[in-house]
Amino acid sequence: MNLTKFVKILFTLLTGAFLTAILSADVIGTKNGSKLSGKVVSIDGTHVVLDTDFAGEIKIKQSEVESITTDGPLNVRLASGTVLEGAIGASAAPGDVHIAGKDGGVNTTVDKLAMTWTPGAIDPAVAALQRKWAYEAAADITGKTGNSEQLGMALQFRATLASSFDTLQFYTAYERQVTDHEKSSDQFKAGLDYQNNFAGRYSWYVRDEGGFDRVKDIDLYNVAAAGVGYDILKTKVDTLTGRVGLAYRYENYGDPLAEDLDSVGLDIGLNNQLTMNNWSMTNRISYVPAFDDFANYRFYHESYIELPLKIGWWKLRIGVSNDYNSKPPAGYEKLDTTYFTRLVLNWK
Repeated sequence: MNLTKFVKILFTLLTGAFLTAILSADVIGTKNGSKLSGKVVSIDGTHVVLDTDFAGEIKIKQSEVESITTDGPLNVRLASGTVLEGAIGASAAPGDVHIAGKDGGVNTTVDKLAMTWTPGAIDPAVAALQRKWAYEAAADITGKTGNSEQLGMALQFRATLASSFDTLQFYTAYERQVTDHEKSSDQFKAGLDYQNNFAGRYSWYVRDEGGFDRVKDIDLYNVAAAGVGYDILKTKVDTLTGRVGLAYRYENYGDPLAEDLDSVGLDIGLNNQLTMNNWSMTNRISYVPAFDDFANYRFYHESYIELPLKIGWWKLRIGVSNDYNSKPPAGYEKLDTTYFTRLVLNWK
């Protein structure tokens, strides 16, 4: 075989491979005339996600898509709820598509494609209903020597079982600090919180938290509550939920002369969760007044930002918390404020 013939054969093979790659790619046509090639990752009724060689995954507004052609089959849910498996092909009219299934084809429009997923994979609607566990553990140690001696530590753990319609959380935390050989913090808490989103933005919840605070002379406290919630703001990245319900509040003090608290009251809360690509922010507020004396209430606030670290599942949490008891035992401060920087390990 001479060199010229070899070059022709090689050129033919490379050209065929190139054309095969082009022909086997999924193609998205937009209303402005652009043609984008790649692999359709998903269609969700709002966006078409296309995995490309030149820019990775890109999101295209579905309202701007005029045609979709896929090389292989997809599971497609239409706006009516009908589910078909087949390749998507363009039709003659702009905005129309044809789904070619094993049992025949269906003509529809791009805006009627509500959801797609890979054949053999779990239906995203079913996956959203499945509860999944997520865990986090946080710790920090602080110290100081010199004009004053200080050593402190804090440990936290949270387990969350969540689905698209409900969330169950178990949590516990312990904090201890010694300043100039005197305890300045010694508190423990454990609790659970369940929220069920039964209708759109509306939810109901139950929660219970108990523990002790030896610096405030609280041998045992407990707050149990139940009520309803409403998502004041609810987007893919930001949720603000207000709560109101009835609570039972109990506090037992170490000082036998101090009157223990045992009363039904209100439970008012506000929870905010903002999640961006590289960081998240959490804000929690709880206000629990007693019916026996509305001037006797507990107010708790916590705000923190989490930043990812380039070491696996670790994050850095920076924040502040305020614990206010309007009527503490005699000789004790009403407000405790804690500033913290913690390492957080998240896993599923």
